[in-house]
Amino acid sequence: MNRRSASVKRETKETQIDLTLEMESRNISVSTGLPFFDHMLSAMAFHGTFGLTVKAKGDLEVDPHHLVEDTGLVLGQALKEIINTYGPVTRFGHSIIPMDEALSEATVDASGRSFLVFNAKFPQEYSGNFHMPLLNEFFTALAHAGGLTLHLECRYGSNSHHMAEALFKALGKAIEASFTPHNKGEILSTKGIL
Repeated sequence: MNRRSASVKRETKETQIDLTLEMESRNISVSTGLPFFDHMLSAMAFHGTFGLTVKAKGDLEVDPHHLVEDTGLVLGQALKEIINTYGPVTRFGHSIIPMDEALSEATVDASGRSFLVFNAKFPQEYSGNFHMPLLNEFFTALAHAGGLTLHLECRYGSNSHHMAEALFKALGKAIEASFTPHNKGEILSTKGIL
């Protein structure tokens, strides 16, 4: 099987992002200028067993919001391009991952319909210098641009880092499952179209 890949670039007055997604690769290199965010994206790709290269710059001196949100947009666009270029996928994926005291869950439907349910109450507002509410911006952009229905939940935990990391690992595994090529090559919808 050929390696499925998609590359997306986004340049605005606020951000410059160059992202490559390779579904059958293990090449991971993430550099956004936000170490915690790099760690989360790398963990997602590693446990989802897909390659991810991200080179991103943004107006971090203003607020990391633009960079985090735009990275979600670009990753979502790449996931959508995988389906558009290479055809139908299994569509549904689900994973529950523990990390020490934390347990997080991710469910993905690559349905073409954008929807996000995100339930997380982080006990610490920051992990390092990363403001945890920014994760909602990332997931919202990812769902919207990718045409994904995402249900993401940090079920419990006492350490915000552990809760978020378990969630990104679960999301990676759920993406891996939902983006597995459908072996019969048909669109998995009773409508016949997504």
